[in-house]
Amino acid sequence: MSVLLAMQGALSQGVLWGLMALGVYITYRILDIADLTVDGSFATGGAVCAVCVVNGVDPILALLLATIAGAVAGFVTGFLHTKCEIPAILAGILTQIGLYSINLRIMGRSNTPLLKSETLFKNISEMTGLSSTWTALIIGIIVTVVIVAILYWYFGTEIGSAIRATGNNEQMVRALGVNTSVTKILGLMIGNALISLSGALVTQSQGYADIKMGIGAIVIGLASIVIGEVIFGQKGNFAFRLTSIIVGSIIYRIIVAIVLQMGMNTDDLKLLTAILVAIALSVPVLISKRNQVAMYKKLTGKEE
Repeated sequence: MSVLLAMQGALSQGVLWGLMALGVYITYRILDIADLTVDGSFATGGAVCAVCVVNGVDPILALLLATIAGAVAGFVTGFLHTKCEIPAILAGILTQIGLYSINLRIMGRSNTPLLKSETLFKNISEMTGLSSTWTALIIGIIVTVVIVAILYWYFGTEIGSAIRATGNNEQMVRALGVNTSVTKILGLMIGNALISLSGALVTQSQGYADIKMGIGAIVIGLASIVIGEVIFGQKGNFAFRLTSIIVGSIIYRIIVAIVLQMGMNTDDLKLLTAILVAIALSVPVLISKRNQVAMYKKLTGKEE
């Protein structure tokens, strides 16, 4: 019974954290930028959402405000990178460090509970009579479907295609007259807006926001991306690839839930995540090398 409950929790958390993985995917895969703002902007979404909800703001409006806050964080990183010509990885680190203090200022303390406040999850759970886990899963699926549909449409527009092209070949896009500074900033804003939205949803789901809730988020996002790509590959249309990231996030959460049920110490979760990412990144390389060796033998008829 405990295993089934753990699986249900893994499904709901996987969907909610999957939005964060989508934000990482936009910067890491589409823009080809290693953005380390993630750990800070995820907590920013939670902090803004928690403070808004505690002060009586509508939970849905609180999600919107948290999303805007994440977009602002992405803008800062983009500005530092494009206008101040600071390397992307360092710009992300600077924003992340700054956000730690900003998040403390927003909440006024390191932890903000929502136990006595109305949240979207609590309201729907009371209206439908569903458990908190099922409520989180249903809300997560609805929000994810809407977000994936919006992203699929947006990245098919002219500006969205320019953002994708910037990550593929920045010099060619610049030669075509596209301002790549703008496309980079837009991409970072969209990515961090999704990350912040994920943080806000997780906050309302778990009933509190914590200053350290975003620590390791970038690794979890990368794990979700890599797991999704290893299982489903990088082929298929854009909507399929976005969906594979969500599935990768769910699979990651299921793996974590199973390992915890087997008695693993929670202090070792970060190590487990690092190992999973390392394995998932290594598998495609090993498969590619094996295929190359097989092709060489087939063409030459010789042993390597």
